[in-house]
Amino acid sequence: MTNRTHLLLWTDTPTAYIEAIAVAGLDARVAIDTLPRRDKPSADQLASTEAMLSAGASPGLLPSMPKLRWAQALTAGVEGWLALPDLPPNLTLTCARGTHRESMPENILGAIFYAAKPYAAAVADQPAHKWSHRVAQPLNGKTLGILGLGAVGQELARLATALGMRVIGTKRRVEPMPGLAEVFPSDRTDEVLAQSDFVVLLLPSTPATDNMFNAERLAKMKPGAWLLNFGRGSLIVDADLIAAAKEKRIAGAVLDVFRQEPLPADHAFWDAEGIIVLPHVGGPHPQRDRIVAKLFVDNLTRFLDGQPMKEVVDRSAGY
Repeated sequence: MTNRTHLLLWTDTPTAYIEAIAVAGLDARVAIDTLPRRDKPSADQLASTEAMLSAGASPGLLPSMPKLRWAQALTAGVEGWLALPDLPPNLTLTCARGTHRESMPENILGAIFYAAKPYAAAVADQPAHKWSHRVAQPLNGKTLGILGLGAVGQELARLATALGMRVIGTKRRVEPMPGLAEVFPSDRTDEVLAQSDFVVLLLPSTPATDNMFNAERLAKMKPGAWLLNFGRGSLIVDADLIAAAKEKRIAGAVLDVFRQEPLPADHAFWDAEGIIVLPHVGGPHPQRDRIVAKLFVDNLTRFLDGQPMKEVVDRSAGY
């Protein structure tokens, strides 16, 4: 028993991970500790933990875990981890990249349908028994620009292509992709904006992407285009977006992520013309823990066997 790898599941919902470990036949190889997020690891846990599943860590914690060699983040975004002033240089950090593939593309399509179709306006008319003639905008033939062609972006492209949309986008490493008419490098983002009727942001938060959608970048979009941010709130300069929507320089925006969440009640987005505020509904899934557990157990197997792990964070790139 003493040669079992000590694993800390620092989450409020450990059951799916424990069950996945058992199904994979790894329970005999690990000694599992569970810990609610509101609690702090005990002295014994700090001293013995070799691998950890967690949403994050506070400054000072990771250096006090001398045996920790691997941390699996519960989210795709790891800016909180990378912002730690004492993130151990030799710690392998993996993220949950790709685990939103089942839910987020559908939710983004829902936002696109909201922007193009008159359903919301019809519902608003119903209490007044008001029959207003409205014409739904077709998506067939429209151009969808996806900034950030990771797992979610590629699945979104597949679904949008099935609707008859022309899909283009950007990727750090350019390569042909199924369902995409063209893939551009990130330094040609403005070309994507100039062509797109809908622009979807799926980029991580890095020094290169922070505030990238400022007044200058928004001016590259079509006047009738919609901006949909399902990436990170820090991608957008809030005041510049509010001004662009109010002045009809773009059709509007659907925002699912923000610099501060929950969005403060006094934030200007709530009352801004042409801006739809969503309460971060893009990624959550009723079975999200089971989805993440598949990746986690795959990585745990690789960790125990000394094999390269999946979704390792590139610290220099920021994700």
